[in-house]
Amino acid sequence: MNKPLRHVWLVVGVLFVLLFTSTTYFQVVAQSRLSAHGQNQRTLYNEYGRHRGPIVVDGHPIASSQESDDTYGYLRSYDPGAMYAPITGYYSVVYGFTGIERSLNDTLSGEADSLFYHRLADVLSGRENQGASVELTLDADAQQAAWDALDGKRGAAVALDPETGAILAMVSAPSYDPNELASHDTGAVSRAWSELNDDPERPLTNRAIGGDLYPPGSAFKLITASAALETGDYTADSVIPGPGTYELPNSSSVMNNFSGGRQEPCGPDDESTLADALRQSCNTSFGMLGVAVGEDQLRSTAEEFGFGQDLSIPMGVTPSRIGEDLDDAQLATTSIGQYETRVTPLQMAMVAGAFANDGVVMQPQLVGAVRTSDLSTVSELSPKELGQPLTAANAAQMRQMMVGVVEDGTGTAAAIDGVEVGGKTGTAEWGEDRAPHSWFVGYGQTDEQKIAVAVVVEEGGYGSRTAAPIARDVMEAVIHS
Repeated sequence: MNKPLRHVWLVVGVLFVLLFTSTTYFQVVAQSRLSAHGQNQRTLYNEYGRHRGPIVVDGHPIASSQESDDTYGYLRSYDPGAMYAPITGYYSVVYGFTGIERSLNDTLSGEADSLFYHRLADVLSGRENQGASVELTLDADAQQAAWDALDGKRGAAVALDPETGAILAMVSAPSYDPNELASHDTGAVSRAWSELNDDPERPLTNRAIGGDLYPPGSAFKLITASAALETGDYTADSVIPGPGTYELPNSSSVMNNFSGGRQEPCGPDDESTLADALRQSCNTSFGMLGVAVGEDQLRSTAEEFGFGQDLSIPMGVTPSRIGEDLDDAQLATTSIGQYETRVTPLQMAMVAGAFANDGVVMQPQLVGAVRTSDLSTVSELSPKELGQPLTAANAAQMRQMMVGVVEDGTGTAAAIDGVEVGGKTGTAEWGEDRAPHSWFVGYGQTDEQKIAVAVVVEEGGYGSRTAAPIARDVMEAVIHS
């Protein structure tokens, strides 16, 4: 072979190698990245041209797909939209997906590994591949009650089954209509998106599990009391100090108790029992108690309740937290739910649930079952223990004290005739010249039914006036259903 011909074959060989390498790269190495690229129209049409399984609550599809007469194939619709939007999220041809639509996208689209044999059966039978249905644990009556009670307010409500961790209600307000973002009119979708993101009320934020988180205020005293009981040095009847004012250690700041506008001690001789201190929501008692218990015990107890843990329900949950390396002044304010203490309403519902479940915290779960289009069960809820912050005996003491709060303390607005209701109110300061957030955290139980609940209303003022009645409505919806 002469020299010019060898050069030609060399060039051709190099070109073949380059072609093979580039094809392998784009088909194998970069396949996932290119498929996920927002400008890949083929992937986009393939995704939206596939039948998507419904999201179901109490047998009613709250998110479903209908055939559309455009290039996308199917249109996702939500009914009722806003009440469930923070949970379902949206499925948008412009902005992708959020919520359950995102977390369980493979399941809803039918591409999950667990659906392989179902897909294979569809191929062999010539049927169109369909996504699986996702049945949520939500109780429609409880969800409606929370939604109605929060109407016109900013805040969130979460209810759990304390024994299984099943989420019975999860409402974040204000909310939005996901149908506006699921539309195939891309111009209208873009306008709706801009309006929602420019809204200072932040309707796209799921306040129940994320966002900026909240100081829990006096609702955190439930954790401080639990930590004290777990040391073995305290009972509900232990007498603890509770002066009208408490000068914080190594600080010029003063912690106060307020009663009718006056700084009042929590009992005769500036003392009361732990139960009475909780019933009255005595700041100085719990500030001093937290310092006596110590940061290690308080933190350990909080972590057993779920603080600091990465949770998936299956949407991600922002971990709740307390401050780090606390001095005694910071520890005192942390013990009454202030300083750097920040929580989600879901976390506080988990706290309440532990008391109604003999001290055991269950992992919160939002999905009750996944089923194929022929109703075959792919998976079902399996209760899982997350932690045990206190013994069954101490949980019983906590229930006794929380019942006192509702029967003869700050939580009377949460009382339900014929039902054991225990709880704790909270009035959480969070900014200068801003009204405090309103909290109620508690449980309700009968021989047949248990429910744990947490409610926060932004700038709602006293928890006893604003959050407690909302919690009562949610508990009634479950217990009296």
